[in-house]
Amino acid sequence: MPPAARTAAGTYTVSGSTVSIATRGFRFWDGEEPARRLRVEFAGNSVRAVRDEQGTEVALARLEPVHIGGIYPAHNEDRILVRVSDVPPLLIRTLMAVEDQNFDSHHGVSLKGIARAMWVNVSSGALEQGGSTLTQQLVKNFFLTRERTITRKLMELAMAVVMELRYSKEEILEAYLNEIYLGQDGHRAIHGFGLASHYYFNRPINELDTPQIALLVGMVRGPSYYDPWRHPERARERRDTVLALMVDQQVIGTAEAAKIAAMPLGVGDRDQARSKFYPAYLDLVRRQLRRDYSEEVLSSEGLQIFTGLDPAVQRAAETSLQETLAKIENDARARGKPQQGLEGAVIVTRVDSGEVLAVVGGRNSRVAGFNRALDAQRPVGSLMKPAVYLTALEDGRYTLLTPLDDGPVAYKGANGQVWRPRNYDREDHGMVRLHRALAQSYNQSTARLGLELGIERVVDTIHRLGVEREVPPLPSVALGAVALSPIEVAGMYQTIASGGFSSPLSAIREVMDASGEPLTRYPVAVEQKVRQSAVYLLEYALKEVVRSGTARAAYNRLPSGLVVAGKTGTTDDQRDSWFAGYSGDLLAVVWIGRDDNGVTALTGATGALPAWTGLMAAVSREPRRARAPGGVTETWVDEAGGGLSGEGCPDARLMPFLNGTEPDYDAACTGSRWPWSGGKPAEAPAAAPAPGAAPPQQPRQQQEEKARETWWKRWFGGGR
Repeated sequence: MPPAARTAAGTYTVSGSTVSIATRGFRFWDGEEPARRLRVEFAGNSVRAVRDEQGTEVALARLEPVHIGGIYPAHNEDRILVRVSDVPPLLIRTLMAVEDQNFDSHHGVSLKGIARAMWVNVSSGALEQGGSTLTQQLVKNFFLTRERTITRKLMELAMAVVMELRYSKEEILEAYLNEIYLGQDGHRAIHGFGLASHYYFNRPINELDTPQIALLVGMVRGPSYYDPWRHPERARERRDTVLALMVDQQVIGTAEAAKIAAMPLGVGDRDQARSKFYPAYLDLVRRQLRRDYSEEVLSSEGLQIFTGLDPAVQRAAETSLQETLAKIENDARARGKPQQGLEGAVIVTRVDSGEVLAVVGGRNSRVAGFNRALDAQRPVGSLMKPAVYLTALEDGRYTLLTPLDDGPVAYKGANGQVWRPRNYDREDHGMVRLHRALAQSYNQSTARLGLELGIERVVDTIHRLGVEREVPPLPSVALGAVALSPIEVAGMYQTIASGGFSSPLSAIREVMDASGEPLTRYPVAVEQKVRQSAVYLLEYALKEVVRSGTARAAYNRLPSGLVVAGKTGTTDDQRDSWFAGYSGDLLAVVWIGRDDNGVTALTGATGALPAWTGLMAAVSREPRRARAPGGVTETWVDEAGGGLSGEGCPDARLMPFLNGTEPDYDAACTGSRWPWSGGKPAEAPAAAPAPGAAPPQQPRQQQEEKARETWWKRWFGGGR
């Protein structure tokens, strides 16, 4: 095993089951983490021990955070701001040698530099040098356009002189180092040597070596023309030209230049360079900074922003969405009905805190653009149904066993129009238990329940769950005729997953100023908006959605023992496919649709659910554990008849009830006596004590006979 001491800072080596790491050290908001050399020993998939270079076990070690971008307040762009003191002296000397040899002595414009550049270019027959000073280049990049006219050039010269009069050389150089354009990554411009160092070489600027410095300085002349990935030969020629200038200006020796000229360019993998750019997540960070901090604070320099981004969860979300969309399109193509233009979005949060771990704004997640996770407002369909059922369960007159009428329903509005919702399968299901109506996502029973409760009450529940936008109190709201963005849906389901406690989703953990001191932020209020006991009952039905309802396909892919809860959502004409669900540790919302609102022919179960399942199977580790809160009684009941039953009885289910709402009559089998004992249970009332309740499906005597027969067959393998 290579000794840890030989591992360079910021790198690691792997030998067998041991990983040697040399950390750079970092100052976190809660203390300093020193640079040190560690050995992490694995046993299978688990960490066996973490030791320092002396072999002593370390209780806690933290790696430096992953750098995911920078925000330049003046332009709201990605930047990694550096000070002159952060930049290797060799880079500054090389920059002067190539771009502005008289920087320290001129006053913004260098006539000598212009003459020299003209002579070099004429002599070589190529554009080897430019006559603009660093100050002129900064003015052009910062204030002017790139048009080549006499008027613009004269303005550039005048502004360069003014800049030299108002600012020191160090200030101008520092601005140049942070502003100069050095490439393009999709919609993202690579400005400044700090960001370019990470983008091209995957390392901070203070760790650049001579070949990398030569290439970066050479690219100043034309970042697109000398792009090392697209035009490696041009880039190499330009680097070698810079090496020659470095020798001419005595920055490096001839032997070192010759040695470097024989080396490859040494840029990293382009996909890896893009893999650390998270435009959709950074978009959320920007918005929350503006929400939580004053403009005065955000306009200051040197802020460090710590976020909740989990790169592993982010990659899993991106991969699962992309693979799901590709499979949908391939399957459609195989059926002769090609799908085009499918898009998607994903939001992942931590259940216990509401911290946002991942944001996917579209299938091409590394390109900045329209952020569907935050801005795509689409009808949510059946994702809104839990608000209807939660309203009913809070009411106290309804239980999970309450029978609901799933027959045809018609509602005549004030305008005289009649609303007739139909079930997805176009079938009527008669009387169904409340929990099954939600698990199977029946429209007719849900609409009737919403009308019985009053749509205003349902809308109030929607707002208490965290939806802030105006929701019109129309009957169709019960079936999801409300347009929300994925992050709004995540906020709504976060309240459900946290037991009725509402708090804003947050991507930001802490913000530190230039001196390393945490900034004061506005307080975040965590408030219980919905009764925890009622949410617990709702979660029972949401687990059933996945266990045996519309999302039952999820358990074909989820790890054994990973209990989850959630809800599918499908809109009219199958234009939008949704799934929102959570486990013990993570909550995720997935939307799939088309930007042009075209038909996708997807349901929540055939579109969004596979993407959600693939994500959760990859990263979730904690099942949803059931622990009844105060005010809830869990008891065995008979599914068919609705009476009190017992464990082991036919059709028995352990079901939660608000205290005092459990059935007040016994089923045929209660688990407290033998089926053949002849004991007669208390007679059930004609109807279960809930609104709209139907009488037991069979007479009491027939239920008892059925229970005895089932018990006998179970234990003796046949009839009596």
